[in-house]
Amino acid sequence: MEQAAFVCGGVFGARRSTLSTSDVVSSRSAFVARRSNVGVGKFSFQASQAKRSGVIVMATETDTMVKADSATGMHTAAAVSAEISKAMAAKGIDRPVIIGVAADSGCGKSTFLRRVADIFGTKLTKAHTPQGEFLTVICLDDFHTHDRMGRREAGVTALDPAANNFDLMYEQVKALKEGKSVMKPIYNHETGEIDPPELVEPNHLVVIEGLHPIYDERVRELLDFSVYLDLADEVKIAWKIQRDMAERGHTLEAILASIESRKPDFAAYIDPQKKHADVVMEILPTELIPDDDEKKVLRVRLIQNEGIEGYEPVFLFDEGSTMEWIPCGKKLACSYPGIKFRSGPDTYYDKSVDVVDCDGGFEKLDEMIYVESHMNNTSTKFYGEVTQQLLKNSSAPGSKNGTGLFQVIMALKMREAYERITGRSITPALS
Repeated sequence: MEQAAFVCGGVFGARRSTLSTSDVVSSRSAFVARRSNVGVGKFSFQASQAKRSGVIVMATETDTMVKADSATGMHTAAAVSAEISKAMAAKGIDRPVIIGVAADSGCGKSTFLRRVADIFGTKLTKAHTPQGEFLTVICLDDFHTHDRMGRREAGVTALDPAANNFDLMYEQVKALKEGKSVMKPIYNHETGEIDPPELVEPNHLVVIEGLHPIYDERVRELLDFSVYLDLADEVKIAWKIQRDMAERGHTLEAILASIESRKPDFAAYIDPQKKHADVVMEILPTELIPDDDEKKVLRVRLIQNEGIEGYEPVFLFDEGSTMEWIPCGKKLACSYPGIKFRSGPDTYYDKSVDVVDCDGGFEKLDEMIYVESHMNNTSTKFYGEVTQQLLKNSSAPGSKNGTGLFQVIMALKMREAYERITGRSITPALS
């Protein structure tokens, strides 16, 4: 399988046809063709369907699908399997583990999820919803209740809860956790339209990512582990300009206008989720350069809530102590402005937390083994695993600062959570 390039709402180069959602069965043949093209197991849908009391029943080789209770509006074709999916036995799944990754657009979710896939040693299909033998990644934009034109007409942004079907989101995430398959909606970012639904089976690990994975209390209760990626406004603007101008061809004026238009809803609906997250990665401008205008040097904080079952917070040197460390010297080469670490207990939204702080960047990634050797509770399985993962993705954004370092550590913590919940061990990739 090809390694997926994570993009919320689809994979670059995987263009989808836009078909009417009114005819569930006729859209299935196009869906099967798409699935076959990306190398996923074939699913032959029967041509017949039965309608009983307004409930659509569709039979597949694997599961019988029943119209979802919350399949309304643009999502009338959404469905849930009537029984435990046969994929559970076929893949040897005892209990799917559900992880939520929340962040605004352009905050590094794609890079982080690539690191997660590497830590679990799994490949994913190059499809709208990347699915593999072990891991599935669901973008919650698929639960938008309006297409792009509909949002304009309704005067709402995608961040507004009114523009998202949280009832269906809850119903389908719950079904996946229970081991059932779903026919999940598709929001097509290329066309701005809502496409026919796709089959998503339960998997060993299911990551739901996007704007609202921790917003709805019902969905939040389903999560086994949750992460919030928090970018300061100055950094977010710089990243979004770089991404949207280089990758999506947007003009600077359009990007700045989009950022400004989203600010009120971001503050009201997205940002408050971080107080409910198990771990927050906060990305800030550096404190090492006074009045820094370029925002290329970053200060990154890993904020870990205390009291999470089975979670042992990462710390430097001595647990519970507050300390600063400047490791630049013979064992760690540093260019201007250098690098500074901090570690210790703190308070975040009136909760006790443990924080590790990395300000500045690394010059030589292979020397990160020196820093790693002074970090505790990183959940590695062998000496140097954090450094190995940084070297493996050395060209990825953030690999030479705290962003990449803490992304790797969060992915390792996800692996540890999976093993604790399931009782199964993941063999780490040694190269």
